[in-house]
Amino acid sequence: MMTADAGVDLKVKIGGCTFRNPVFTASGTFGYGSEFADFVNLSRLGAVVVKGISLHPRAGNPPPRVVETPCGMLNAIGLENVGVERFLREKLPWLRGQGATVVVNILGNTVEEYAALAERLNDHEGIAALEVNISCPNVKEGGVAFGTDSQMAAAVTRAVRRATGLPLIIKLSPNVTDIQLMARSVAEAGADAVSLINTLLGMAIDLNSRRPKLANVVGGLSGPAIKPVALRMVWQVAQVVKIPVIGIGGIMTAQDALEFMVAGAHAVQVGTANFVNPRATEEIVNGIGSYLEQHGLASLAELRNTLIT
Repeated sequence: MMTADAGVDLKVKIGGCTFRNPVFTASGTFGYGSEFADFVNLSRLGAVVVKGISLHPRAGNPPPRVVETPCGMLNAIGLENVGVERFLREKLPWLRGQGATVVVNILGNTVEEYAALAERLNDHEGIAALEVNISCPNVKEGGVAFGTDSQMAAAVTRAVRRATGLPLIIKLSPNVTDIQLMARSVAEAGADAVSLINTLLGMAIDLNSRRPKLANVVGGLSGPAIKPVALRMVWQVAQVVKIPVIGIGGIMTAQDALEFMVAGAHAVQVGTANFVNPRATEEIVNGIGSYLEQHGLASLAELRNTLIT
């Protein structure tokens, strides 16, 4: 099998950090990396984006929290995580020992929480970048998600930018009217890149009981069902920002990943595919390398944003 290193340059630069290749894991779908270590060589991935980290441990939502849907899944995990201190004490050293490139996804319910997390993570070796989940509710503003208001999204971005010198990726929500406005807002506020899309809001009903299948009633829809929406939004955002765009949404194969790059993405994140095929990420790395070589392309830059419309 051809490897990603054979004859082509897969490196991607984001905010001063160079990643080995453009295939990242999607936060919340790969745990803290150890869950997949028996299936994937973590050091060969562009980055392991860990499960979202908060200042304090979170228990998440009550079960049932995951439901399979046609061409995808709904989840309402509720951002369960071990908290930043345990992550730094236990999870990060293990990942560093595996040679993984680590991107830490952070979340908070106030601007101050985001900034405090970024500051806490700033001085630790082995963290390549931060990804900021702005789909969380702003408890000071009545629970409105940061990611659905351009001014709030920009405020979080500015606060985190002041708190850290690490490359800063803002993860955008698709549950908005104007994705381009959101992207421009965080870019102007200091983001080094944007990743999109986070999950779409959805629900499922058990007809026999006439009850929601998720205890939380609604959850985030991911998987192949959302790929056309994600691809469209990535293409739209790539037209209006100069910072790198990371595509997320229904990427199951190398072909899916390459389509996002043609639409303008610098890198991609693989999420739901990990539940179907735990080796998906590494297979996608190999597939991208094979495609570029077969088509006489020396680097990803020759493919990126080449959509003919």
